[in-house]
This record gives sequence, C-alpha cells and structure tokens, in this order.
Amino acid sequence: MAYLTTIKTAIAIFPCLVLLFTLPFIIFQYHKYGSINFFRALIIYSFVLYLLTMYFLVILPLPKITEVVARPRMIRLIPLTFIKDFLNETSFVLGKSSTYIKALLEPCFYTVVFNLFMTVPFGMYLRYYFKCNLKKTIIYSFFLSLFFELTQLSRLYFIYPYQYRVFDVDDLIINTLGGMIGYFVMGIIKPMLPTREEIDKESLRKSKVVSGLRRIITFEFDCFLYLLIFIFLSIFIKTKKLFLITFIIYYILIPCITKGYTLGSKFLNVRLEYLKNRLINSTFRIVFLFCYYFLTPYTIFKITFLSTRHISTSITIYVYLLILIGVLIFYFINVIFLLKNKTMFYDKYFKVLYISTLEAQEKEEEKI
Repeated sequence: MAYLTTIKTAIAIFPCLVLLFTLPFIIFQYHKYGSINFFRALIIYSFVLYLLTMYFLVILPLPKITEVVARPRMIRLIPLTFIKDFLNETSFVLGKSSTYIKALLEPCFYTVVFNLFMTVPFGMYLRYYFKCNLKKTIIYSFFLSLFFELTQLSRLYFIYPYQYRVFDVDDLIINTLGGMIGYFVMGIIKPMLPTREEIDKESLRKSKVVSGLRRIITFEFDCFLYLLIFIFLSIFIKTKKLFLITFIIYYILIPCITKGYTLGSKFLNVRLEYLKNRLINSTFRIVFLFCYYFLTPYTIFKITFLSTRHISTSITIYVYLLILIGVLIFYFINVIFLLKNKTMFYDKYFKVLYISTLEAQEKEEEKI
C-alpha cells in the first residue's frame, strides 16, 4: 500500500515537473532535430516520470524530524546479507514445501524482488534510447543505486538529524543486477520497436518544413534572449533609449549581418529569407510584429484605464476582465492559425520565408 501511495504522489507531482521541463526540451529538440517526434517525447517523458517515481520510492514516506532518532544497524556493508535474512526471518523451511509460497509473500523476500525490478526499466531505457552497451549499463545502474544509497546515508541531504533509511550494500548489488536484466530484456523487445536512428531520420525529415510550433518557439526564444540582453546592458548603460537601441541591434542589425538570423533562430536552425529588399522588409516586419502583438493590446489597456478612471471599481473590473479575455482570444486565434497553416497573413506582405537550415548544416558537417 505504501508503494502505491508513493507512485500516486510521483504522478501527482509530475505535471509540475513537466511545466519546468517542457520548454527546454522543445528548444533542444528543435536545435538538434528540427522537429518534435511524438515517440521520442513519449520515451523522454516516461523516463523522467520513471526516475521521479524511483526517487520518491527511495525517500518516501518522510517521517517527522522529531520522530527520527539514532538507531543501530543503519549501515550494512556485508554483501548478500539478504540471503541470511531470508533464511532467518521468514517462515521458509527447506524441507517443507508448504512454507515456500508463504515465504515468498513476506516482506523480507518481496522487498528484495522489488529492489531488483525497480531498475529493470532503467537498463531497458539505457540500451534502447541511450544506446548503452552492457558495460555502460552496469556502470550507470550502479551509480544510480549509489546515488540513492548516499541520499539515505546523507540523512536526505542533512535535513534529518539521523538516518531514517538503511544504507545497504545489497541494494547496490540488486539494483545493478536489475539494470543488467533490463538490458537483456530490451534485447528481446528492441526488434519490435523503431530504432533510435529511425526516430532521428523521421525527425530530420519533418524538420525540412518549419512548423507553426517551431515559429512560435523561435519567437518566444528570441523575446527571452532580447530581454536577457537588455537586462544585462541596463546594468552598465544608463539611458532611456536602451530598450529601443537593444531592439534595433537584436532584431534589425544582427539579422542583416547574419543574412536572416537572430540569435534565437540561429540556435533553432531557422533563417528568415526575404525575397525582396531585406533591410526594408525586415525592419518594417519587426516593427509591425511589435505593434501587432504588443503595442496594440497595451494601447487598448491604456485607453481603457484612462477612460474608466472615474467609473466605479466594480464596473472597471468587469471591463478589464472583458478586454483581457478579448486579448487572450486574439492570441489564441493567432496561435491556432499559425499551427494549422504554418504561415501568417503578414508573411506575404513582407515577402518572407522561414527556411530550415538543419539539413544544410548537417551536410556541411559530414563534408568536414
């Protein structure tokens, strides 16, 4: 029952971890492969959930600090002690077959079995997706188990005054063995699954066309880098025009020098190709995007604020709420349109194309 409670806790916390993990994951995938492969995402996210669950199984349930006291035998360094414990602490009697099943259902046995199977998926992931050989699988499985045991030995990173879980060298042996078993199990299952190379090829095939999501991530990543640079420069340069200066450098000057790249689009292997008048079209385009996505909503809020200063607070709240909902719908419609069509209405007016440079980059690397 405690195991099930711990697993439920991991599943409940997993969405919060996903929120922190997803954007860096997407950026990395677009940087390396140029697209998001559903099967790859399923593997990575399931691996993260698996590691989270394993970690919680090791540290949970957490006792109250006041309840943790010094206890003997919290460190067990003699290998294969679990065999002696099984013989001494279970109802198992070698000459009585009637005791066999009962002994298998006792904690002294199923705890060992659980520790064995806990790392079987780890070995499977290592062989299938991370392409580890048997030697690496054994090493990584050992160090994963060592991390868990040191976590227990450190009193959960010195939060507790004493250990509340036993450091057991047998767990190192059993967990490592579990990783080895997982390696061999995956050897049987692997032929039925697409290979890592096939997943990569499919991702690269899809990367030839810049998807709507890739455009959105590029746009957001550029905004993040621009603000990061602006904040950094504001430490050393004190001028009211710094925002505009940084804007011109990042979105106009750099793309002109690099022939269509911003810092963010370069990292994500996306180049903006202007069919006519690069400097003029790129300048007007970025000004239009700024007005369309930022300045217009801001102006609407500003006008509303000035118009409702003398109106009662209750009415003002409803007005602001309606405008906020309207702005969110505006962004939502644009996102859906971009995801569906991969282009926006203003692309043709500024004569711009989004070109994926990942394939060309890989060909250059192969030549080298």
